[in-house]
Amino acid sequence: MSALSITSTLTLRNGIKMPRFGLGVYEMSGQQCTKSVTWALEQGYRLIDSAEWYENEEESGAAIRKWVDSTPGASRSSIFYVSKLKSNRGYQATKSSIQESLDKCGLGYIDLYLIHSPHSGKQKRLESWKAMEEAVDSGVIRSIGVSNYGTKHIRELLDACRIKPCINQVDLHPFMTRTDIVKLCRDNDIHLMAWGPLVRGEKFDHPVIVSMSKKYGKSPAQILLRWGLQHDFITIPKSVSKDRIIQNSQVFDINIEPEDMKVMDALDEYFVTDWDPTKAD
Repeated sequence: MSALSITSTLTLRNGIKMPRFGLGVYEMSGQQCTKSVTWALEQGYRLIDSAEWYENEEESGAAIRKWVDSTPGASRSSIFYVSKLKSNRGYQATKSSIQESLDKCGLGYIDLYLIHSPHSGKQKRLESWKAMEEAVDSGVIRSIGVSNYGTKHIRELLDACRIKPCINQVDLHPFMTRTDIVKLCRDNDIHLMAWGPLVRGEKFDHPVIVSMSKKYGKSPAQILLRWGLQHDFITIPKSVSKDRIIQNSQVFDINIEPEDMKVMDALDEYFVTDWDPTKAD
């Protein structure tokens, strides 16, 4: 495996480069979100993952704009901003949601826009995707993808779409490896983005994670993050603590050995940390 750093990127199917590590802002509000985004940018994060559902697109965008304006050499193009469609309510509703997200973030364009979940059925999903394709055509969105899509939903979309998805953002960690979804995505040049890389702290005291923590001299959180990075997952830990935002980024000076990666892979128990719509109709 090649060396990784906080500035490492991967290339999406459309040729756009995307950071491999960033900050998730789920359940952050107001100044909490503004401060967290600012701390992350100061630490070297260049990927910020927001969503219509999080109700913090405005704060995320404002923090990015302020940091860019106040940082010598910084530019809007150096930050990769992600947002997501809250509800699949059809073509016109999706067009309206995209415009609202653009207006709230104030960044001029959205680097990556995702369907947040497959809920609402096939027709609404595909209508929403058509509106997203048109937003790419117009240049207000650079790349599009999905979130929480199971294998059925991915195949359905690939069969019908004009622009193929670049990303599937899904709950991924050693206790939820989703090997079927990962394989299908990789077979179709869809990168995986892990939205639950820290397992919400619920497995920090697991004996295997504790053992790895001691062996590599890193915290359980850092071990979990490194596991995802070494699986080539785009990894977006959430934190509202400046210290933890810094610590989460300090995972690029170790390399978990292959045998230890296999041990961690074997921890899979289909452990759901939040929600799991991957089997929705």
